[in-house]
Amino acid sequence: MRPHPIIVATLVLSSLAPAQAQREGLDSSEWKRFVEPSFGTEVEYPAEVFVISEGRSERGIGEHFRTVDGRAQLLIYSLPHERRATPARYLCDNLKAPRAALDYQRVTSSFFAISGASGGTIYYSRCNFSSNAGGAVHCFDLKYPQREKRTWDDIVTRISRSLRPLVHA
Repeated sequence: MRPHPIIVATLVLSSLAPAQAQREGLDSSEWKRFVEPSFGTEVEYPAEVFVISEGRSERGIGEHFRTVDGRAQLLIYSLPHERRATPARYLCDNLKAPRAALDYQRVTSSFFAISGASGGTIYYSRCNFSSNAGGAVHCFDLKYPQREKRTWDDIVTRISRSLRPLVHA
């Protein structure tokens, strides 16, 4: 007995619905501006996605956010740039995993961005370095499921492009 074509089509479409809804939820989410005033970090993030605040960031001064189900986490933080290390030197001194484990790395004179996957989770980190006197390092770290990579690509890009030192008016 062969299944009816309408039943098959319904089953196929219903299996795609959760992924589509999730994608739409991420793409259409409300974005907010996060400001850490001590060192002056500013970044936009999807507030409808990262709705839970876990409090202070484990690194520097900032905040730790997560999704309701805990599948993704976002840390936004600032650090004093006392040693005035270049992004390359800072990365070399602070990266806990071997550089060979990274899937992506871009290091310039003013920032670094790295990404890698481990245990089904993608880790992405970007830090921008202020050049002003008493400068700071402005960072965010993002973790999300590797199986959702395509869904998160645009979000990672938008957060990354929005990261900057706070401009005081």
